[in-house]
Amino acid sequence: MSVHFIPAFADNYIYVLESSAGVWIVDPGDAEPVFQWLAPRQMVPTAILCTHHHADHTGGVAALAGHFRIPVYGANDRIPALTHPVTAGKLAIGSAEIQVMEVPGHTRDHIAYVWNASLFCGDTLFAAGCGRIFEGTPEMLFHSLQQLAALPPETAVYCAHEYTQNNLRFAALVDSGNPVIRERQIQAQKQRESGQPTLPSSIALERASNPFLRCADPALIASARQFDPLSGSTALFVFTTLRRWKDQFS
Repeated sequence: MSVHFIPAFADNYIYVLESSAGVWIVDPGDAEPVFQWLAPRQMVPTAILCTHHHADHTGGVAALAGHFRIPVYGANDRIPALTHPVTAGKLAIGSAEIQVMEVPGHTRDHIAYVWNASLFCGDTLFAAGCGRIFEGTPEMLFHSLQQLAALPPETAVYCAHEYTQNNLRFAALVDSGNPVIRERQIQAQKQRESGQPTLPSSIALERASNPFLRCADPALIASARQFDPLSGSTALFVFTTLRRWKDQFS
């Protein structure tokens, strides 16, 4: 499978997945850049996969689905032009079998897709970070991230925004003794200076350097208590404190 990046808006990525089984569009927040990308390649998409309903992920769904007359997959009818509601489990589209994971927290009905050892996780997990909590609870997002962290370490992580450098600045603040974070900062700077995305990441890399997946680590417990002396030592308590801290970080 080939994964193609289509930049949109200030920092979104729309993904086009190309394989012998078909062509899938993931989270098309805007239709025009997708039309422009597909036309010279004479590609006709097979289906649209949506992780959640926010407009920067779904704004182009109706136009693309109507033009190509293709199905739209997502959690529920908050997705425009939805034709196939999905829940956790296996999703078969032609000869492709895609794993659907329910990962609420950023929204109450966020889902992620795993196909060919690649994870498309929308705004739940970011490179070195995680999404804001808009509709769910810290406990929801914490458990969703634990699900994703349990995927095989070689799983490639394709999130929906280019937030890596800002996330790494926060990671370096709260986990300052972690050498993997510094290595990632150097690599991310080189990638962005050359106009390349910082993605994909991997589950192994996120386990090693993403503070939101390392909340049982003593260094993160100490940092959480520095920010809030009343912070507890359980992983969920530390996660909640770090997420609140990150909300104030710029």
